[in-house]
Amino acid sequence: MEMESETKQSKFKRICVFCGSSQGKKRSYQDAAIELGRELVTRNIDLVYGGGSIGLMGLVSQAVHNGGRHVI
Repeated sequence: MEMESETKQSKFKRICVFCGSSQGKKRSYQDAAIELGRELVTRNIDLVYGGGSIGLMGLVSQAVHNGGRHVI
């Protein structure tokens, strides 16, 4: 039995994301930022962002980086 690939195809190669340098008041904001980063990895999409390493932007970029995609 063959396993289906978990990689989803996208017509995009890179996506630019800008979001806050704070963690947000709700944990759900942090969870959403991490989920976005992981979804980009799943779809083989690299991240272009404003360079922040803290807050929500940092969470997105770290998730993409940890998943092995390029962070520009």
